[in-house]
Amino acid sequence: MSIANNPTPSQPGLLMRWRHWWRSLPPLRQDRIATFGPAVSVIVFLAAIAAAMVYFQLEEHEREREAVMRDVEYAQLQLRQRLQDRKQQLLAVAQDLSQRKSGAFEFEFQGEILISQYHELSTLSWIGAQGEVIASRLAPDAPETPDHEARNRLSHPARLAAFEQARRQLTPVFLHADFGRQQGPALLLALPLARRNLFQGMVLAEFSYEELLRQAVPKATLARYAVALVDEQGERLAGVKQDSKRAMLHRLPWAMEPPAYRVTLSPQDGRLTLQAQAYRTSQDGPGRALFWTLGALSLLTVWMLLANWRHSRRRIQAQQALLTETNFRRAMENSMLTGMRALDLEGRITYVNPAFCRMTGWTEEDLVNTGPPYRYWPEEDHETLWKILYEELHGRYSPSGFEMRLRRKDGSLFNARMYISPLIAPDGHQTGWMTSITDITEPKRVREELSASYERFATVLDSLDTAISVAPLGSVELLFANKMYRNWLGQRGDGHRQLLDLACIAPRSAQAQREDTVAEAEPEPEPGDEASAFGGNGNNGGNAEIWLPELEKWLEVRTRYLTWVDGRMAQMVIASDITARRHAEELGAQQAERAQTASRLITMGEMASSVAHELNQPLTAINNYCSGIISRLKRQQINEEELLGALEKTIKQAQRAGQIIQRIRAFIKRSEPNVTLSDVAQMVGNATELAEIELRRHQIRLNCYLAARLPALMVDPILIEQVLINLIKNGGESIQQAQRPQVMRHVELRVSQRQVEQQAVVEFCVQDTGRGVPPEMLERIYEAFYSTKAEGMGIGLKLCRSIVEAHHGRLQARNLYNPDGIVGCEFSFWIPVTEPPRSDAETTTPAPSAGLIAKE
Repeated sequence: MSIANNPTPSQPGLLMRWRHWWRSLPPLRQDRIATFGPAVSVIVFLAAIAAAMVYFQLEEHEREREAVMRDVEYAQLQLRQRLQDRKQQLLAVAQDLSQRKSGAFEFEFQGEILISQYHELSTLSWIGAQGEVIASRLAPDAPETPDHEARNRLSHPARLAAFEQARRQLTPVFLHADFGRQQGPALLLALPLARRNLFQGMVLAEFSYEELLRQAVPKATLARYAVALVDEQGERLAGVKQDSKRAMLHRLPWAMEPPAYRVTLSPQDGRLTLQAQAYRTSQDGPGRALFWTLGALSLLTVWMLLANWRHSRRRIQAQQALLTETNFRRAMENSMLTGMRALDLEGRITYVNPAFCRMTGWTEEDLVNTGPPYRYWPEEDHETLWKILYEELHGRYSPSGFEMRLRRKDGSLFNARMYISPLIAPDGHQTGWMTSITDITEPKRVREELSASYERFATVLDSLDTAISVAPLGSVELLFANKMYRNWLGQRGDGHRQLLDLACIAPRSAQAQREDTVAEAEPEPEPGDEASAFGGNGNNGGNAEIWLPELEKWLEVRTRYLTWVDGRMAQMVIASDITARRHAEELGAQQAERAQTASRLITMGEMASSVAHELNQPLTAINNYCSGIISRLKRQQINEEELLGALEKTIKQAQRAGQIIQRIRAFIKRSEPNVTLSDVAQMVGNATELAEIELRRHQIRLNCYLAARLPALMVDPILIEQVLINLIKNGGESIQQAQRPQVMRHVELRVSQRQVEQQAVVEFCVQDTGRGVPPEMLERIYEAFYSTKAEGMGIGLKLCRSIVEAHHGRLQARNLYNPDGIVGCEFSFWIPVTEPPRSDAETTTPAPSAGLIAKE
């Protein structure tokens, strides 16, 4: 502690010992030390420069080597990934051939697509079990050989080796092949075709090494390095030839070899190697020039230093004291940003500092020894400035200064504030006046802009049709209110408090918050922590829609917390008139409800004949059962057991007719939307029961598939049933219009659970075998009153889309194609799975029964 707190005593002692040692030396020894000291310093300097050059060159080389390693490993990963992607695509082609899903035409078509998309794929061939070529597809620039002609057997040894390995291993095989000057080296991929572990041939793909490098390796890597693929003998297969020349002075920093790195293309097969070498572009010349230049400059510096050292030593000692004093004074003058000007008692300028010269643009020679009027006085302000100078010279000045305008040398004007103080000599007599001048042009401009901005801001707020008010927390004092607030609620702060009370978002004070705290030692909230002091709302406040009786308006009230200009916490209330919007929303809801009810009535009207036919069957059965019972009773040919059986069948038919009528009444009944936790299987069953009535009349089958364990949905079941009935009915009408044969007259409904945008949803998919929707009409089928049917009204699909989107889902349509054209249409929509609101008394809804439900 004594050393750290009192360092000064040791310093003079060390200096005195150094001086004593120096003076004790003989003059000759002093001269030698003074002579060789600079030389030693220069030698150390040269050594440091050389070491720094070598160090930084080695470090740069190491960074380049690491960059090469990183880029080559990334290129290796890209090559592997690209080969793996092509392998997966070709495996799909091979699987189709193994399962006999495609033939030679499909194989050539797929090969043409793959070759056109991926330029590294030069040839794709289908080889039979005996080595014969079944089908082949070549790239435009690939040479055609007998091994690529149909019905020829493979002849090249490399292709035969790939064929034998694929037949022996029954796994995909990569093999390097050299086809000579005609085609060059290539990478073979043999994919065996096997069915029940029986070899049936293979799919042989040939990759061009050059195109593989060009497509897989990033362009930045190809531009930065000499990248090449080499075989196990070191022969280059593709890429740029690397430079292996070494400079004669290879130990010099600039003559180091460019960094290079190589990795195997595949861990399982080390015969192919990817290597890269950094391009060395004119690095030896600058390095060599820099080295010799520094050496020459260092030698020249040594000579000049030794030559001038003796001549400058005495002069430096003589000038040291003067420079110290001058530099100190100059540093103070130049560091000042305030302009300083000294006047004598007659008003002549005796001194100006550099800041004053920079401020006015005049030099010290232009201003010193000049009298009024000064060069920096504007001509139009001479009279005013003369008065100010007269007051200044007579000692009548304000301590707070005064503002004035000054003119620069280029003629521009600026605003300045001047402060005056007397100059007192050491003998106590006044010798003049010292004036400090500050440029206030920018601060004055900022103040004027702030004032204008405030006026514009107030004008904008007064022109808004929204009421804005600001009041302190827990007070009715009104800090700010715009014109609309004053027109609605007057000048007092009671209206501000009334809006907060009606919106139920008034904050609690910080004191009340602390009184509710159990731990009294808990620290109080900071001024910026409004979220804790305002009941958890934070700076965002809250919003609500309220009805204000005295104005007979609906208002949307939003609040924000802010710090007022005096540091107090305040609350801003923004009230917007939403009466018209509320009325429009109510009318829109009523219109939507009427449209949904009308759609259900139209649907049941269109299905009236089918419903009548469906009801006629149980009624006819009831009539037949009753007639038979009466007839057998009259002939006394029926016993009690047969009579009970006939009556039970009659009751079942009557219940069936009643269920049909109840289902129709529940579907077309007009009611308010009722979102409940609904079972998917129940909704699908209700919808298909009604839709099948219409489909059976046209001899159309309805196939329904429900996935197992579907979750319950928070929806209005009647509306979802309406969407399903409309889509199923539309599919039946499309089949009927297309006049499909009986084997193709079916509508399919699939219900499953999947993920959409990282959210669990239940998807409903309706497929038909009709004519589909014309492609040019797909974008318009959801428009109101637009229909593809001659007798359609054009509101069914729009209502379906509105119902699905009201449940936060999506409805979409697409045509189904085969090579002959459109073979049907698919309408699908999904509803998100959401958790229902729970209370303490609620229990978990049981999940639907497991298994796949198939209804046909």
